[in-house]
Amino acid sequence: MNKPVQSTTGSSLSLKLPTADRSIETYRLAASRSFPAKLTGTLNRVAFSAAHVVADPLAECDPWLNQAIDWDKTIAFREHVWDLGLGVAEAMDTAQRGMGLDWPTSLELITRSVNAAKPRNGLVFSGAGTDHLAVEDAKSIDDVIKAYEQQFEAIEKVGGRIILMASRALAKLGKNADDYAKVYDRILSQSQNPVIIHWLGDMFDPALTGYWGTADLGKAMDTATDVINRNAAKVDGVKISLLDAQREIDMRRRLVPDVKMYTGDDFNYAELIAGDDKGYSHALLGIFDAIAPAASYALSRLAAGDEAGFHDVLGPTVPLSRHIFKAPTRFYKTGIVFMAYLNGHQDHFTMIGGQESTRSTQHLAELFRLADKAGLLANPELAVARMKSVMATRGIDA
Repeated sequence: MNKPVQSTTGSSLSLKLPTADRSIETYRLAASRSFPAKLTGTLNRVAFSAAHVVADPLAECDPWLNQAIDWDKTIAFREHVWDLGLGVAEAMDTAQRGMGLDWPTSLELITRSVNAAKPRNGLVFSGAGTDHLAVEDAKSIDDVIKAYEQQFEAIEKVGGRIILMASRALAKLGKNADDYAKVYDRILSQSQNPVIIHWLGDMFDPALTGYWGTADLGKAMDTATDVINRNAAKVDGVKISLLDAQREIDMRRRLVPDVKMYTGDDFNYAELIAGDDKGYSHALLGIFDAIAPAASYALSRLAAGDEAGFHDVLGPTVPLSRHIFKAPTRFYKTGIVFMAYLNGHQDHFTMIGGQESTRSTQHLAELFRLADKAGLLANPELAVARMKSVMATRGIDA
């Protein structure tokens, strides 16, 4: 198996970055690491990267109102993920679903991704929600069901597997556990193949506050677990995104054996994937977009029985992830795309919806430091050059 290579190249590079006290420091890069570009071992966890979309920076459009996507670069990034043995969770919140990516464009993305996966035998599941139904236009639970049915039908028609996303309309209309059970039971009963259910916490989307019919997370988990276990034949697994490791472990232990737990905890994923003597979580993570080569290599070490090697690689990525996903967590996509820019997966730091503006200069500077310390800058010279260009636009000379 290819091993990560330690290099001293990074330590000879430096640039000016702002510090918390508003002064400017000369930051010197650490010794860099490089990871295999393709999976050469095996994996004993199912691991998805929720993937971002690459904007077209030269399109004539109004970013707050219109979407312009560079389809070639967007699909090329997915090919990078598949080469590493990871699955793609398509058209999810990492792709700015509901924050710049509308349903018609999501369906085009899903169609392109499903088609691109076929020759590579790549794993791809895609988000089905109700986002084409404006929340203010949703008048009844039946409206929510109909909206879900429309997206399920469209995704299944192009050969896609489904991630059942949380619904803002259901969060508005669902008053209790029975309302949620009615929707999920109906939709799951019609699914052609087992789906992944995504429980997205309100830190990712404030419009989902009170999901499962209550603000009490314990009661919400009771409802969600009951729905999932009752429909186990139609559920591949559940992705829980609450940034609470113990709640994920508690729910994992309550699921029937054939239903997977996919961690969506971008704060504690290393320990949750490693697991304990009572079980472990698989992965469906936005941070795996930014750290895909390291994640792939770490997971291959875990499968080989080298848990120390797994933690050696994945552990240092956690501080970066916690920074990228810090509150307001919904702005994490900016850090994900910034990492793609630093690592050469796209030639610009432009996002649909103008979302590149959601994080501060200080935030981007600290992201760079943490990525460097974790060995996640694939080409340190390129990353430094690009970081200097971004800092220059913020008034910091190289």
